[in-house]
Amino acid sequence: MIFGEPGLEKDNIAALIHYGSGDRRQPLIRFNCGTLSANGAELFGKLTKPGLLDWLAEGTLILNNVHEWPTHLYPQLRRLVAEQTYEPVAETPVPPRRFPGRLILIAEKKDCDCQDLARYQIKVPPSRVTKADIEALVNYYIALYCRQRGIPKPRVTPEALRRLQSYDFPGNLRELASLVERALVQAEGAELLTEEVFWPERSRQRRFRWNLLNAYPQLRALLRSPWWLDRLNYGLTLWLFPLVVAIGLWEPQDRQHNFTLNLFWAWWWPVSLLIFPFLGRIWCAVCPFMIYGEVLQTLSLKIWPRKLRSWPRQLAERWGGWVIFGLFAVILLWEELWDLPNTAYLSSWLLILITAGAVIFSQLYERRFWCRYLCPIGGMNGLFGKLSIIELRAQQGVCAASCQTYQCYKGGPALGEGQETGGCPVYSHPAQLTDNRNCVLCMTCLKACPHRSVEVNLRPPAIDLWTSHEATAAEVCLLFLLLGAVVLHRLPLLLAWLGLAEANFGVQGMIAVVALALPGLLAWDWHQIQRQGTVPFVRLAYGYLPLVLGANLAYYLPLGLGEAGRLLPVTFATFGLDGTGLPSWQAHPAVIGFLQTTTLVVSTLASLLLSQKITRSPLRQMWHPWLGIIALAWGIAYLL
Repeated sequence: MIFGEPGLEKDNIAALIHYGSGDRRQPLIRFNCGTLSANGAELFGKLTKPGLLDWLAEGTLILNNVHEWPTHLYPQLRRLVAEQTYEPVAETPVPPRRFPGRLILIAEKKDCDCQDLARYQIKVPPSRVTKADIEALVNYYIALYCRQRGIPKPRVTPEALRRLQSYDFPGNLRELASLVERALVQAEGAELLTEEVFWPERSRQRRFRWNLLNAYPQLRALLRSPWWLDRLNYGLTLWLFPLVVAIGLWEPQDRQHNFTLNLFWAWWWPVSLLIFPFLGRIWCAVCPFMIYGEVLQTLSLKIWPRKLRSWPRQLAERWGGWVIFGLFAVILLWEELWDLPNTAYLSSWLLILITAGAVIFSQLYERRFWCRYLCPIGGMNGLFGKLSIIELRAQQGVCAASCQTYQCYKGGPALGEGQETGGCPVYSHPAQLTDNRNCVLCMTCLKACPHRSVEVNLRPPAIDLWTSHEATAAEVCLLFLLLGAVVLHRLPLLLAWLGLAEANFGVQGMIAVVALALPGLLAWDWHQIQRQGTVPFVRLAYGYLPLVLGANLAYYLPLGLGEAGRLLPVTFATFGLDGTGLPSWQAHPAVIGFLQTTTLVVSTLASLLLSQKITRSPLRQMWHPWLGIIALAWGIAYLL
């Protein structure tokens, strides 16, 4: 008797027993007990018609799923197991016949009714307790699949193996084999199988989701139409962006007379920060930086046909986050020390440099390598996007069972209701997303999917951060860098407090670096001094994320409520026209102060709640991280 959980290929073990014995030249039959008829005639036979036992003679009979054997036929089964005899189906008693062959029973439960009669019992352990075998099994299934289809055998990266070994495989070997096959189809002949192409079914149920595409068919039609995003990007953004940059370079340089400064600092920053909790990283879908990268990539391939490089995923996954952190730190220091918010041409050069990065890497690598791994704005958007109440995902069961083309990921021609696309621009499969960081809501997967698997869900905000999220040190450093940016923006005030208002540039630069690092260092030191519980700092730090967003929004509110309403007069002044009398608005300072305070209070409370969700600790044990969050919030409020 062989017993164990479903999906362990126990029938293969039974076949190995047969072919490893002296009777290996005898026939082997596997019979599923769940399909046995009411009288068992196909197994025991009739007087005029032989059954399987008659045909087998000295061969091996594998009774699969013996726990599904019909209850009223148990006496016949016990007789067959105990005495190796059986009676054909007949209306009157007939002499019993002997079965001289081998009988192997396979069950999912040990305590079936004939378990006590088995001479030998083999328990097959589940995959979750044999993690050391995962690597060998993966290589076996890869070799099997590649030999069947005559394709080169790829290698599996160590990161991919670690991801597989961290998964419990409720479907055991059958699920692992299916997962490897999906990965090979998705990899499309790649030499390396990275963790991106392995997406095991998550054991945690995805609850508290409401699919907006089912609730609002008009929304689905809009997101699948050319208006989102081709007509918007190539009909508007492509032509508006160079005009904005040119105005910053060659028109008056102060905030009162330059449209670019007003649009970038008084409009873009407050509005984008307000969008993150609702629509996540959607700015990246209409970002002009990569629009120019894609346009020039297409043109260069027509002029100079070539094959763009595949992504160096291992290198990018390891170092991309730190590159984003370093670039963002440089931008923040440049912004404050060279007064970018009040210098139009420098603000335009910042936009040009980010666009140059997108263009250069689009000439080297396929799709949007810059956006996913290197863009500092994209890194910030991906971080704040984790707080969003909207997510794009796919039904893993549908993708695994119905899809063999993975056109949402790889691209391809129209199939069924799926449209022709070039595939996900940032190489993310919607069924394997664990948070919103690597989804730009471009809806390419929604347009490509022929199975209606893609969902746009309304969900509890930031739910991934305490369920399926994977923390990284580089992202935590970026998180506290963005909180340090609020302190850095008050550099003149800090220099005045220290009596260094007239200090040279080098001293100001050192104070600026300290200001950037201060919130992160304080949070780290507080965690080290008052360490409690088992949650590492790299996970607990995400509890500060709502506060980081709220602090940045509170800083930019005076610009949004004080200067954004002067867009029309400033635009007229940019071109030397008199804007006197044009509509404009400006909030009262008391209103701005009230909204800043409210924003900080709400974001602080959200951070307190999120940190408790992440740690899953009783409230009485939360005083230590909560005190750190409240202290940083109070310090930010004092600076603002």
